[in-house]
Amino acid sequence: MVFTPVSEISDPIHGYVYLSEVERSVIDTRVFQRLRRIRQLAGAHLTYPSAQHSRFEHSLGTMHVAGFAGNILLNKGYMDEDRIQVLRLAALLHDVGHGPFSHLFEEVMAERSNVTHEDIGRKIIQQTEIKDILGKYGFDAKSITALSFGESKISFLNEIIAGGLSADIMDYLQRDSYFTGAEYGKIDAERIISSFEVYNNKLALDKAALYSFESMMISRYEMFKAVYFHKTVRSAEVMMLRSMMLADEELHLTDASLENYLELTDDATMVRLITLPTKNDQLKLAVKLARDYRDRKLLKCVFEKILHKSDSIVRKVFSKRLLKSMTEEIAGSAGVDPNHVYIDASKAPSVPLTPAKEELSAIVLIGKDANGKKTQYTLPIREIPLISSISGFMDMIRVYTTTESRAKVEKAVKKVLGTGVESWYEKVSM
Repeated sequence: MVFTPVSEISDPIHGYVYLSEVERSVIDTRVFQRLRRIRQLAGAHLTYPSAQHSRFEHSLGTMHVAGFAGNILLNKGYMDEDRIQVLRLAALLHDVGHGPFSHLFEEVMAERSNVTHEDIGRKIIQQTEIKDILGKYGFDAKSITALSFGESKISFLNEIIAGGLSADIMDYLQRDSYFTGAEYGKIDAERIISSFEVYNNKLALDKAALYSFESMMISRYEMFKAVYFHKTVRSAEVMMLRSMMLADEELHLTDASLENYLELTDDATMVRLITLPTKNDQLKLAVKLARDYRDRKLLKCVFEKILHKSDSIVRKVFSKRLLKSMTEEIAGSAGVDPNHVYIDASKAPSVPLTPAKEELSAIVLIGKDANGKKTQYTLPIREIPLISSISGFMDMIRVYTTTESRAKVEKAVKKVLGTGVESWYEKVSM
């Protein structure tokens, strides 16, 4: 089916986003409307008050950008017109499986089960009314699912949905930058997409747009430091993460059945947490953390270290066993309850992962020789100086505590960690 717009939505990032009949039908479903009630950036609004945008508008934006990319490749002869609608639907549904507080809930699921938001997304597309709507308009739910989660046999279409040149990153960087007020996420998405090419079934880029790609990767890195991993943003998220972990056994939050999962939104989960029966200390703490999160009574950061890719020894500290040991030692030294010490070990790839969840190692560039004939070459990321300097993983380790315990814990951290996390690791490993 060829994409034919029947209505439009005004969007602050992309102007007008046009919808086809099948897209509008999918968007109007209960399961898709649920995304309106899941914030894109979890607890970032407690630091950046305007960051109230949701997975709903991000999904619309990603669909729009994917459609633009599809039209560029159509005009260059790389794809058929019929595939544009399939591509747009896959992009629209790529985040449909997100849980409350977005990627924060992913951390809870990772701790409690092997289920990811992609797994839930597959079930939603293939087991709810969305499947019926897709079928009504002649689309195969399994094919849409495969493309939504990077499993299509057409690799360059997977790369339009997720990865270093994806519609996903080109929407969220601009949208998150706009709503937080952080300037780092401003990118020249139109320039990059207009330069798309395809080589050997892989998404490629005209070499003239290499600097725009490089700028986008740096923008993403800066957004992680300034917004996504901001110490106060993570303070709020650490509190909500611990609250959900403590309450999971009582509330069955990580029950992955669709009946339960589709009822979980930010506000619904918050209500469940703050109205928990306080029948033991664990649940009392869960309630307190949730209420303090709601009322912005946040934990205080008393130690912070950014780890670089060369810090291979320090990475070992990220194990659950060693983090627990560090928490107990700091609490013991401070003479406070271990529940007053929170260690956050955050880790994210500095450069976006490929659809296959591998680190991006190279980009294919298309140029022209002296006779005007197209040429191609693969440029390793390590040969792009600025991107090479940030490649690997961006890791941060922080120690948080309550306002009342701040002075004691700050003093204890200096004593326990000494000259740094490295020295502590060497001490406990002896």
